Amino acid sequence: MIFSNSQQGLTTTKAPFIELARQEGRLFICQPYELYSPDNQEAWRQLFKILLPCWEKFANDKFLDGIKKLQFQPARIPRLEEVNQFLAPMTGFQAKGVSGYITPFLFFDCLKRREFPTTITIRDTQSLSYLPEPDIFHDIAGHVPMHTDKTFADVLAKFGSLAHIAAERHRGVKDTYEREAKISSNIQALSRFFWFTVEFGLMRQNGKLCAYGSGLLSSAGELEHSVKSLKVQRASFQLEWIINQSFKIDHFQPLLFVIESFEQLYEEVNRLEEWLIKGKLDHVVPGGPQVDQEDLKAFLLNKEN
Repeated sequence: MIFSNSQQGLTTTKAPFIELARQEGRLFICQPYELYSPDNQEAWRQLFKILLPCWEKFANDKFLDGIKKLQFQPARIPRLEEVNQFLAPMTGFQAKGVSGYITPFLFFDCLKRREFPTTITIRDTQSLSYLPEPDIFHDIAGHVPMHTDKTFADVLAKFGSLAHIAAERHRGVKDTYEREAKISSNIQALSRFFWFTVEFGLMRQNGKLCAYGSGLLSSAGELEHSVKSLKVQRASFQLEWIINQSFKIDHFQPLLFVIESFEQLYEEVNRLEEWLIKGKLDHVVPGGPQVDQEDLKAFLLNKEN
């Protein structure tokens, strides 16, 4: 289908190309670069200009190295194929365009294969400070620079493999209610771990607090707030606390966890795997994120296949 000039644009929630892909059931999609409007490109330029000095102050060194290695252009939205040409030889990861939300199981499965589901739309220039859903700036500028680091990339791939373990270990549970309750608890625990590390993680680097979580690195306001504000409780990494801690997405995070290194984070993923296998994630404290039926179904279908 050819879109007219009046339809062109890949603005989040306003993109005909994305609407059509969803109607046709196409989850993994190309990046139709020619559809980006001048306003889309201007949004990237403004965001990059705002965030760059914040990254230099508050981002961890591996993230800053990743920005340089990927050779992002401040003046234009990156092409995914260009990003992947730099990224894949470093750690085997590649960005993969998606048309919208994917279930946790499929998301984790992509990480296992070293594929990162990437939103191709971008927020409009009137909503630069906050967007309640991912866009290409969050995914490419916030997440992907961290994927250039081998240890962090190994963390993601290892974490992604836990979805299959969660699905497989409940295969023999005959009681439907018990099976669904335990899988839902597993999904919550894994989602919380991801949230408080990959999305909103802090680390101590050379005695200085800095950010490695993409939710922080793609928001100038929350990035500085996370490191400097007295309103944020910063706790040393505690797996017990993280898997039982709910969260909300519509405000600055009041509680963040601090790691000492990505080697420590990899060790914690190994411990998370051990806890999953032993059943210690089967009954986590209720709360967010809620697990809907589509998310649950994705795990159950994998288990039964």
